[in-house]
Amino acid sequence: MTRSTTNERAPSTTGAPVRNVFWYVMRAAVIFTAGFVWGLFALAGRWDWYAGWAYLAVFYVILITTNLYLWFTNPDVLRWRTQYGEGTKGWDKVCLAAFGVTFLLTLVVAALDGGRYQWAPMPVQLWPVGAALFIAGHGLVTWSMRVNPYFEKTARIQKDRDQKVITTGPYRYVRHPGYIGTILGYALAPPIMLGSWWALLPALLVTLSLIVRTALEDRMLQGELDGYAAYAARVRFRLVPYLW
Repeated sequence: MTRSTTNERAPSTTGAPVRNVFWYVMRAAVIFTAGFVWGLFALAGRWDWYAGWAYLAVFYVILITTNLYLWFTNPDVLRWRTQYGEGTKGWDKVCLAAFGVTFLLTLVVAALDGGRYQWAPMPVQLWPVGAALFIAGHGLVTWSMRVNPYFEKTARIQKDRDQKVITTGPYRYVRHPGYIGTILGYALAPPIMLGSWWALLPALLVTLSLIVRTALEDRMLQGELDGYAAYAARVRFRLVPYLW
């Protein structure tokens, strides 16, 4: 997900045409919305689950805003993220599946707890904290995608795109800023925004899946990408400065 690169733009020899990217993103948004409304509100057992509507509203605003920003500043990165590149590592497919399952489980538990049964509801006063984490996480991912034209959705060495190492933007501080942004936006934020203490348990599994993916991808990059080991010696931390 977050491969560090130079300031050079990546070659754009393959991938979906840029003009199709906007519609790809919009289709994904519609699919997400249909699944969210039909699935989570059914689990919540009520249409007046305001936390669910608020989460969906914030998601849409941030999704549209960040993708429009990338559309005008680095459209190639959106194009490449519509496909799986050749050479994707087998372990990454497992990590992606683990992330998807645990993220969906987080939403399911949040709907049952915060919406239907109210086992351990969070106080509504915490909602702004969750929204801030969501916005900060998406902002960090967007910043990473803006400076990194090799920010694909799978882990691989992009020999077909002459992948190189970079230290600009958030990569000056940590080696995998996209993953910490994803943890903030997709692991920590949803339970708080949806008002469920119990949803923090599967959210921990989301976080664990991303930490494992970070470790495996970092090892791949140090072993297979020229210049990455030297970069890792300068930028010591993978996700959180002074911690790991």
